[in-house]
Amino acid sequence: MLGNLVFSLNATMPLFLVMAVGYFIRRIKVVDEPFIKKANSFNFSVTIPCLLFADMATADFRETFDLTFFLFCFIATLVIVLVTWGVCRLTFRKNRAEIAEFVQGCYRSSLAVSGMALVERISGNTSMGGIMMLATVPLYNVFAVILLQTESPDKSLNAGEHRLKKAIIGIAKNPIIISILAGFVSSLIGIKYPVVIMSTLELIKRIATPFALICIGADFEFKKAFGKIGKSGLASAFKLLIFPAITLPLAVAMGFRNEHLIAILVAFASPATPVGFIMCKQYGYEGTISSSVVALTTLLSSFTMTLFIFILKNMGYI
Repeated sequence: MLGNLVFSLNATMPLFLVMAVGYFIRRIKVVDEPFIKKANSFNFSVTIPCLLFADMATADFRETFDLTFFLFCFIATLVIVLVTWGVCRLTFRKNRAEIAEFVQGCYRSSLAVSGMALVERISGNTSMGGIMMLATVPLYNVFAVILLQTESPDKSLNAGEHRLKKAIIGIAKNPIIISILAGFVSSLIGIKYPVVIMSTLELIKRIATPFALICIGADFEFKKAFGKIGKSGLASAFKLLIFPAITLPLAVAMGFRNEHLIAILVAFASPATPVGFIMCKQYGYEGTISSSVVALTTLLSSFTMTLFIFILKNMGYI
């Protein structure tokens, strides 16, 4: 148990501390609001897409693809998004603009930023992690665009056909979705890129996580965060405890074990992704709930994931 806790802390606490660095350098005025806005745009358009493309293009989907596992991850994610969104639509009547941030905080895991590293460190390989990403990350982003467009605080974007058209265009032009699909096609075709190209992608990929986390920390404001602590805490509870407590027993009942189960654990129990915050800012949202959920889930996931790992190991499933 102690070993698992130390492992989880080593995996997640550095992420939290990098956010703290971002918060500190904003307070001492090393960075300012215009810089953060440009940095978020850079992350959204360049660093995160490079990270996702590199991960997908180097995965061997032709040899390891598991349709049952893929469908489980896809359907579970789809149900979680639709149910959460539907419930929020009924309950968040006073502030509709908070719906998109809350729902993203509930369902969107940090797979590209930290999830694959966790899968590799726990199971020793990333083959199931790649399939899990293929099943979930495109869904994350398609629904993120639809959510952010539909619930946008800019009321001019929320009118009938204009809203639908903008959502479709947003999905088609989303660099994160494009990079995932391009990487998957590259893997299926078996394209071997020159070393110079992959090395360049690797260099850009390395800055994706720290740069995104620094931006979250720099944009974080305690006063606003505490004003939303109820919703941020509830979204974090769904992300770290409630949804994993539902999906993991279902996965076990379906016969998933070892690396399959570890990938499912990471998909539904890892901390919320910084990409959710970045996309919220791109669509003109305040981002307070998003940044708070990322901070809370990153801090607490060391303990909640350790709990799930301990249970699964003791029961002989991993």
